[in-house]
Amino acid sequence: MECETCANYIYDEEMEEYLCDVNVDEDDLIRFLSNKRESCPYYCNGDEYSVVRKQM
Repeated sequence: MECETCANYIYDEEMEEYLCDVNVDEDDLIRFLSNKRESCPYYCNGDEYSVVRKQM
């Protein structure tokens, strides 16, 4: 799943679950949910070592 490697996917200790930390308004959320995309437009790679691997 794409969310598990995203930097915006955080653990909320109060709710005791993982959730997306992207701050979107209602219009953006409706546009995002109604769109038939294969990938999330807010995805941000959470692997800080990916840049280092490319340089090697």
